[in-house]
Amino acid sequence: MAAAARRRIPRPAGPGCGLGATFRALRPGRLADVFRRRSSDAPGVLDADQTSEPAAEADEAQPVRSSLTPKKAGPTPKRSEAQAGRRTPYQAPTDRKSAAQRDRADRARKAQALQRGEQWALPPKDRGPVRGLARDYVDSRRGLSEYYLFAALPLLVLLFLRVPDVQLIADALILVILAVVIGEGYYIGRKVDKMAAERYPGVSRRGVKIYAFVRNTQLRRLRMPKPRVARGGPVG
Repeated sequence: MAAAARRRIPRPAGPGCGLGATFRALRPGRLADVFRRRSSDAPGVLDADQTSEPAAEADEAQPVRSSLTPKKAGPTPKRSEAQAGRRTPYQAPTDRKSAAQRDRADRARKAQALQRGEQWALPPKDRGPVRGLARDYVDSRRGLSEYYLFAALPLLVLLFLRVPDVQLIADALILVILAVVIGEGYYIGRKVDKMAAERYPGVSRRGVKIYAFVRNTQLRRLRMPKPRVARGGPVG
C-alpha cells in the first residue's frame, strides 16, 4: 500500500519546478508586488479626498465677519429710566405679620370695590349688564317686600301663644304677607326681564327674575352691592 501511495504522488516534471522555483517567485522585486496596495483600496482614498473638498468650499462660502460695529438705534437710556420701565417681580412677605397686613389690605380693597359695584370684585352671580339693570330697577322703587321681616317676626311670636283666635289671625296675616311678597316679586321679575330683552337683546337673561326677586326682599341698607340709584331715580 505504501509503495502504491508513493507512486501516486506527482513529482516535478522538470528542473524548473521544485523549491528553487518557489524561491525565485519570492525574490525581492516581487515582494513589493505582494505588499502593494490593492486596487480595491483606491475608492476609499478618493472618497476621503472628495469629502474634504466640499468642506473647504463651505469654509470659503462663509462670509467674513466684519469688524465694523453697526450704529445704535438711539441714545442709551438713563439708569433711572431703565429701572422705571422694568417690571418688578412680586415679592412675598418675609414674616407672618407682613403677610397678614397685606391680606387685610387686599380684603379691604376688594370689599370697597364690591360696594361700589366694580365688575372685577363682584361674584359671578352679580356680574354682567343684565344683573346691573336688575339691581338698578329694584333700587329705584320702594316695595313692600323689603319690610316683610318687620311684620313676620311679631307674627311668629303670636303663633306660639296658646290662644286659638290669635293663632288664626296670625296665620291669616302670614298668608297675606306671603301673597304680597310673591306677587310683587313676580311683577318685578317680569318687568326686569322685559327691559333686559329690549336693552341687551344678545345677552343671556337666565336667572334674572329670581335675582330681582331676592334683591327686592332685602333691606335697602343691607343690599350688596350698594344701590347706585336713588329711589324714584332713572334706571340707567
